[in-house]
Amino acid sequence: MRYDVYTPLVLSFLLAAVGPVLARRSAPALAARVLAPAAVLTAAATTWSLVLLGAALLGDAPPVVREAREDGVRLSDPVPEFIGLAACLALAAVGWRVGRAVRAERCTRRALRRLCAAHPAGTELIVAASEVAEAFAIPGRPGRILATSAMLGALEPAERRVLLAHERAHLAHRHGALVTAATLAAAANPLLVPVRSAVVFLVERWADEQAAADVGDRRTTARALARAALAAGRSRPGCALAFTGHTVTRRIAALQTGPPPRLWAAAAAVLALGVLPPLLAADATTDLLALLSTALS
Repeated sequence: MRYDVYTPLVLSFLLAAVGPVLARRSAPALAARVLAPAAVLTAAATTWSLVLLGAALLGDAPPVVREAREDGVRLSDPVPEFIGLAACLALAAVGWRVGRAVRAERCTRRALRRLCAAHPAGTELIVAASEVAEAFAIPGRPGRILATSAMLGALEPAERRVLLAHERAHLAHRHGALVTAATLAAAANPLLVPVRSAVVFLVERWADEQAAADVGDRRTTARALARAALAAGRSRPGCALAFTGHTVTRRIAALQTGPPPRLWAAAAAVLALGVLPPLLAADATTDLLALLSTALS
């Protein structure tokens, strides 16, 4: 436990460094499917490591430790007390950040449900009369697509097909779940904020590539994205799955070239990097249990 308990925190830095690199170079579908689970596993492991470190503050409180020391059994402190105090403070911050993220997610879902409430259940496209050009996917059963009249009016017929294909890709591949998972992971472990940003970018790139494949024209897809971004101007979409948000210029540039390669080896390495922190946290837990077992024997 003396060393394993710290390694998930160290590996968080490494995942935050390599995640954006994978996002830039690999096929977005593969990279998103790898980075989101890796972030969740790493965040869970780092949170559990904080729990183990916080146990250093318990001192003589657990009966097994108190009785062992009364019997003359010498127990070494696995971590210094000040580290345990810092871990407890960090755990409190984790709880607050995750709670805030969950509340924000619930508020967003309620707002989206209100937008859909007045429309029949089978309606896929909801057109809102607004001078603000926006379009985004609304996850659910069934999923919906909301577009404003200003956005649809700014696009040509072929470009509207691109927009609809883009948003359908979000719904079909459950991009909202990936973004939510990465968001909660970043809330639990702020070191993973770059990974969360990479996942948000990747689901947009994934939907761009799917739209380009569906309409059969990458140039039209890039033109639709550029025109929609110009129409949106300075407005900020209120949903992570918006058509014009998240580094539009990089997305347009990517559509000017061929589809990116599937870097299976790199993706496997990143996934292994995400699996390693839970294994190390489990090993630290085993060491702690062994320490208590020694005290009992």
